[in-house]
Amino acid sequence: MLTLEAVNVFYGGIHALRDVSLTVRAGEVVTLIGANGAGKSTTLRAISGLLTPASGRILFEGQDITGQPAHSLVPRGISMAPEGRGVFANLTVLENLEMGAYLVRDAEQIRQDLERGFTMFPRLRERMKQKAGTLSGGEQQMLAIARALMSRPKLLLLDEPSLGLAPIVCQTIFSTIDAIKNAGTTVLLVEQNANAALKHSDRAYVLETGAVILDGPAGEVATHPRVREAYLGES
Repeated sequence: MLTLEAVNVFYGGIHALRDVSLTVRAGEVVTLIGANGAGKSTTLRAISGLLTPASGRILFEGQDITGQPAHSLVPRGISMAPEGRGVFANLTVLENLEMGAYLVRDAEQIRQDLERGFTMFPRLRERMKQKAGTLSGGEQQMLAIARALMSRPKLLLLDEPSLGLAPIVCQTIFSTIDAIKNAGTTVLLVEQNANAALKHSDRAYVLETGAVILDGPAGEVATHPRVREAYLGES
């Protein structure tokens, strides 16, 4: 579904991504792990059209989407729940979700997708008329994911969904990722909680200083000595 071929990204004089190549197959959950500043979020921003690579190619379903603007990728089937959640604080929960369906003209489809979001995250139903800025961090993350799903994406990009959340809320988020995959949506996940991410992924890539240093099935990556020491707190 998604292929990156030797993608390079610069922030001024900083070489943020160095010949990054990866693949995501339809129906998979693929996770990117690495330390802060390794290039994980930059990779998602390049895929979603928020950054333009200096070189390399990004292919989605065989079509070159390198450097295409973000708004043109949503109708193609790519949606993102960004780091920091990015909810519209002054809009209600319901209005935020409706913003996620801004391309949809079928009122019945919107109703069905709202119902799916409320079933996935019952707390959002309880807070439907509440301003998003008054929600807890966990509730805002639920809203960001549910909003991203309103466009019925083929590929969902999740950037640090568990960051700063209580352990019990993290469990809810990762259970939801399983449910999203089981419903047929492909997921590319950036996550600082490497242990949980690897347990809920099919394959993984490890980034260091903007380059892929290791990749493979998630179970194998989780047992690699370098990963266990650096990211799982084991020796």
